[in-house]
Amino acid sequence: MKKGTDWSREETIIAFYVYCIVPFSKSSKKNSVIIHYANILGRTPSALHMKISNIGRLDPELKEKNITGLTHGSKIEEDVWNEFESDRESLVLEAEKIIERMSKKTLEDAYLNVYEKKYTGEEKERLVRMRVNQNFFRSSILSAYNNTCAITGMKINELLIASHIKPWAKDINNRLNPHNGICLNVIHDKAFDQGYITIDKHYRIIIAREIRKYCENSFVNDVFYKYDRQTILIPNKFKPSLEFLEYHNDMIFKGG
Repeated sequence: MKKGTDWSREETIIAFYVYCIVPFSKSSKKNSVIIHYANILGRTPSALHMKISNIGRLDPELKEKNITGLTHGSKIEEDVWNEFESDRESLVLEAEKIIERMSKKTLEDAYLNVYEKKYTGEEKERLVRMRVNQNFFRSSILSAYNNTCAITGMKINELLIASHIKPWAKDINNRLNPHNGICLNVIHDKAFDQGYITIDKHYRIIIAREIRKYCENSFVNDVFYKYDRQTILIPNKFKPSLEFLEYHNDMIFKGG
């Protein structure tokens, strides 16, 4: 294990990558994700946890909520933050290359099953990249919401979806932007995607008029109308962008 040595740019990139996928409140030397990446880095879990706390001091969203990381840090943390905070695509691409080299485990081994490994050329490369991006986006969104549905408060991971607010097909530059995501259960994810519900600029849930004809159904009442005009869970980091919510209100929502 490296002790007392300065962190390199590559190591700091991995620390920022981990910062994005671990809830800040659950960052500790005992967190399994931190232990995993600390082993790859050859650092102690305590050292990686401390580095994540240093990075947290740069996050304006945490500052707004009076959540602070360690007060002292290095310029390299600021440089990495400024380079990748608004460019998650580049962060994931560079971080995964570093992880692949340090862990001596290929991305194919990490993300493809035995049948998918038989693919060749661009098809295999495209599948690997898709899996890497999907995994990062899901981990970022679920960590921001502490693995909790923003509408219902449900915490069953297998039933939670990292929903895009503005569809990735409509804006490829923001497909990995965590401010373009929200953690929803599978039913509300589908309803949100199809425009049957939206979230307004005050972060309130709005139900589309098209659902009203089903209002006598107890299931519809329990799943939808129960939450009408209620405020969603606001995450400590990666709060949904009002710009993306406005797009959803105007372009996807079926109307209230």
